[in-house]
Amino acid sequence: METYRPRRSVLYIPASNDKALAKIAQLSCDAVIIDLEDAVVPADKIAAREKLAGIFANRPVADPIGKRCEMVVRINALASEWGADDLLAAASCEPDGILLPKVDTPRDLLEAGDVLDDNFALDSVKLWAMIETPKALLNIGAIAELGRDPASRLACFVAGTNDLVKNTGVLATPDRRYLVPWLMQMLLAARAGGIDMLDGVSNDFRDLDAFARECTEAAAMGFDGKSLIHPAQIEAANRAFAPSAEAVVEARLVRQAFALPENAGKGVIALNGKMVERLHLAQAEKLLAKAAAIGA
Repeated sequence: METYRPRRSVLYIPASNDKALAKIAQLSCDAVIIDLEDAVVPADKIAAREKLAGIFANRPVADPIGKRCEMVVRINALASEWGADDLLAAASCEPDGILLPKVDTPRDLLEAGDVLDDNFALDSVKLWAMIETPKALLNIGAIAELGRDPASRLACFVAGTNDLVKNTGVLATPDRRYLVPWLMQMLLAARAGGIDMLDGVSNDFRDLDAFARECTEAAAMGFDGKSLIHPAQIEAANRAFAPSAEAVVEARLVRQAFALPENAGKGVIALNGKMVERLHLAQAEKLLAKAAAIGA
């Protein structure tokens, strides 16, 4: 069964918000992004960066079954006055990932990876990329292809829908009809590159019904999870991006059927009146790995 790391719910937490940071261990999200970028005003950027060491010194430990909240740092753009120092400070904390904003081309990731390599960052420190500019969308295939090379460290795309709206002038409707083509373009590229894909944030954290619908639609589109701005959104995201009980049962039946001696070596079998191929077995194994990782 393939190893799976859940990223159903990924919560942004400003590095300057001590109250929110103190609650990380109690959160049920799969990952948190300690944010040095948009959530921190320029006057507080350096102070926020200087807090990283203390934040990671107190990172939550794994639970009894070995599950631990993934911790990622979003730095400021490398082209900014803070970006280079942010990258070095984040790397020294050995986070699970470093989220790069304003990624436009593969070169942005390669240059960040070179800095990590030159400073002997652990291989476990991965790079995540914000896809939030028109140029990134035009270069999305080449950027995603880096995911096929472990040396690039690329592990995940995060849709920056707010910035895409700002940078293109597209109308942000409740059903996101004008954003969906770009979201699907990101998803397709991520799958081609073998990396995870997270949906963008939902700004109205008080409308949890609308948020839940957005999560359900994103899960149906194939996204691995959603980036969040408030803890109240965690439960709906975890639920939407988890396999249903019915899907788990069906996946187990597929696995059991192919394990029968009479089906050994068969590429196609009949199961409950349906044709089932080996590709369905691969899908079942992936779903079961996901269910096991989240305790479903």
